[in-house]
Order: sequence, then C-alpha cells, then structure tokens
Amino acid sequence: MKTVLRNWNIMRGLRLALGIFAIVQAFTQKDTVLGIIGGFLLFTALANIGCCGSNGCVVNYKTKQNNKEIEYEELDSKQ
Repeated sequence: MKTVLRNWNIMRGLRLALGIFAIVQAFTQKDTVLGIIGGFLLFTALANIGCCGSNGCVVNYKTKQNNKEIEYEELDSKQ
C-alpha cells in the first residue's frame, strides 16, 4: 500500500489518467482490447513500474570519473 501512495510524478499521474480514461471508453464502446490496454496502464501507474521495471533504468551518479590527463602523440604525415 505504501508503494501506491508514494513517489508520484507527472508520468505516473499521466499513466493513471490514461488508464482510467481507456477503461471508461472500453466500457462505453464495449471494446475488450482497449479495456486490456487501460488495465495495463492502470496497473503500471498503481504499481509504479514502467518499461524498465522498478528503478531498472536508474543512472548511477555516484561513480567517480577518471580525470587523468590524456597524452597525445604527434604523428609524422611525411613518410
């Protein structure tokens, strides 16, 4: 239940709104495929999962970059 109530952002709210809209339209038009798509969008919004799973695409910002100076060697073009 804590997952449903925490970490809401714009994309999660958009998935929720589109899911609800798709389910309502599926009932009014009696369309099964649209209902399945709406249910999927609603599930991904409530479970806070997306294409990468839960935080599967997170970039690790804490890694230190190697700031060594690059040495270049001049090549002679006359041979």
